[in-house]
Amino acid sequence: MRVSVIGCGHLGAPHAVAMAEIGHEVIGVESDPGRCEALGNGIAPFFEEGFEDLLVRHTASGRLRFTTDLREAADFADLHFIAVGTPLRADGHGYDMTQVIEAVRSLVPLLNRPATIVGRSTVMVGTVERLQKIIDADARVANVELVWNPEFLREGHAVRDSLLPDRIVAGLTSRQAREAVEEVYAPILDHGVGLILTDPPTAEVIKSAANAFLTTKISFINAIAEVCEYVGADVNMVAHAIGVDRRIGDGGMRPGIGAGPKDVTDFTHRVGELGARNAHGFLTAVDSINADRIPAAIRLIERAHGGPIDGRTIAFLGTAFKAGTSDVRDSPALRLAERLAERGATPVIYDPEAIAATRELHPEFGYADTAEQAITDADLVVLATEWPEFTADPELPATTADLVRHRVLVDVRNTVEPGPWLAAGWEVWQLGRRPQRP
Repeated sequence: MRVSVIGCGHLGAPHAVAMAEIGHEVIGVESDPGRCEALGNGIAPFFEEGFEDLLVRHTASGRLRFTTDLREAADFADLHFIAVGTPLRADGHGYDMTQVIEAVRSLVPLLNRPATIVGRSTVMVGTVERLQKIIDADARVANVELVWNPEFLREGHAVRDSLLPDRIVAGLTSRQAREAVEEVYAPILDHGVGLILTDPPTAEVIKSAANAFLTTKISFINAIAEVCEYVGADVNMVAHAIGVDRRIGDGGMRPGIGAGPKDVTDFTHRVGELGARNAHGFLTAVDSINADRIPAAIRLIERAHGGPIDGRTIAFLGTAFKAGTSDVRDSPALRLAERLAERGATPVIYDPEAIAATRELHPEFGYADTAEQAITDADLVVLATEWPEFTADPELPATTADLVRHRVLVDVRNTVEPGPWLAAGWEVWQLGRRPQRP
């Protein structure tokens, strides 16, 4: 099948290589000429596990190519994925839908035969209705169908989740659209992945509700972590014990510095606009707890240090949104580093993949080429992104113990096993747990 992917950032580019991997001829449309050229040459402009290997393979085979010309994609493909960005608006209330609206508005008049437009971008509830009006008004040919196909990708695992997702959700209204979806995803469906067919508004709400529920789990366990701090309980044990209940489950229920705020913030704002007062109040509380985790982490760091951090050097391990990606957009880790700098500390950053993206935003921070280099002469160590080399390397505590001024590790992701650190003489501080000392 001939498909286009319009927008080749962190969402679109992994989707494009995944579509090529399952056998389609793919053209990616990227408005940034530099990024477009890099992708066409098989050069990944960001890190995402498994992405570069497939990019190199399929640009070399000719199955995948990139262009800045939307008309070229309109002439080539029969199915068009919309995967452009939807950042938060400047006022922080809801998504900026400009790129999605303009992508559809620009594409539709260029279509000269029946086609299916498949939305992948994360949008506010009610967007599909707006897009359908654009198609109805601007289409020059009949049978231009709109499908809403929300993504449920985990950053760092976008390629894997594209090739073998938990489920595929498609909101559509016609048999032609259903057949197009079943054809484009046939190799994935053949592996037993479930296809959930519904109408477009329901597909929009499924995406927003899923994000809100995941954030609710994180906010809930972070609220319990605060309780544990007051009474001296262990939040990790609480999470494990209640997670054994199959009605609850412990997946995603690990305390930390919060989820990226964009998705639940938009949904909360939109729910308020719709007048759903109870839902708005509930989601506002969830969002508020999530937003408070950075101050909670700063309080923990100051307690671990024994006082204010003004003038202190902090080895800061990880600024990526999460392990497996170089993305720092909406990264709680990066927000924490920014707040520490505002309080007079000097963060010395090491991240296996996100150094370049972080340095572009904050050239004033200190940077290191290795974790060991970052830790050298630091006053304490903050682990903020759960990269395996920080959390699973049994040698790291011992090899760095004599490099730091004070053997104090503040793990704001609650992700390390304290044993090896304690054995090497470190104190380990984690949210919702008693300080652990050797």
